[in-house]
Amino acid sequence: MSTATKPLPRKKTLSSQVADALRARIDAGMYAPGDKLPAEPALVEKFGFSRTVIREAIATLRADGLVESRQGAGVFVLAPRPSPETLTLFTHATDKISDIIEELELRIGIEVEAAGLAAARSSPAQEAEIQTELDHFAELAAAGKPTDDADFRFHMAIAAATNNGRFRTFLEHIGRRMIPRVKFRTVMGGVDPLPNRDHIILAEHTQIAEAIFASDPDRARDAMRAHLLTGMQRYRAITTRNPPS
Repeated sequence: MSTATKPLPRKKTLSSQVADALRARIDAGMYAPGDKLPAEPALVEKFGFSRTVIREAIATLRADGLVESRQGAGVFVLAPRPSPETLTLFTHATDKISDIIEELELRIGIEVEAAGLAAARSSPAQEAEIQTELDHFAELAAAGKPTDDADFRFHMAIAAATNNGRFRTFLEHIGRRMIPRVKFRTVMGGVDPLPNRDHIILAEHTQIAEAIFASDPDRARDAMRAHLLTGMQRYRAITTRNPPS
């Protein structure tokens, strides 16, 4: 097939480049809700573009509901919009182990494919971020410190490496409570009576990461599926135990 008529990718405008850079900083928490963005002259100096470009970029962020301009004060980052009602089931505290299992089943449908896409699309920088989160988990586990946040950030790094922002947005809506042991502690009144399995999780995370680094989508999907199924089986076993007499 001739490629003569294949459209060339559209180059982003300068204002779009600035808007994307600022949006990334907001998403990463470098500019938190309530923070004031640098003044216009500082942004001009930082990006090397004209005031018009900077103003267009800010207008884009304002249209997206990320920032607001306050007369005489500057431009401030807004808090995230409330999640739609259809997503409240992810953010509400659960009082059922069955909810944990159901959410793991849903995560399998999402994150298995995310791992495959990450293996096919990840950039060297994104792979470095996955490795950073893997190393951080290992350091915390070795020191006997809580690994919940590191666990979440590892999965978020993979979602980002899909280069499809909807995967990351979906996991952000679920939040850190998507980590099963976080929810289970809530069920158990703040105490997790199950044995610590950080070393097992680390090994599973390592297998996922290695498959992504090897650009092997099938192996990455298999590793992620095995990881989530192991967690599901762990909590399913609790529900099948005989209740105390």
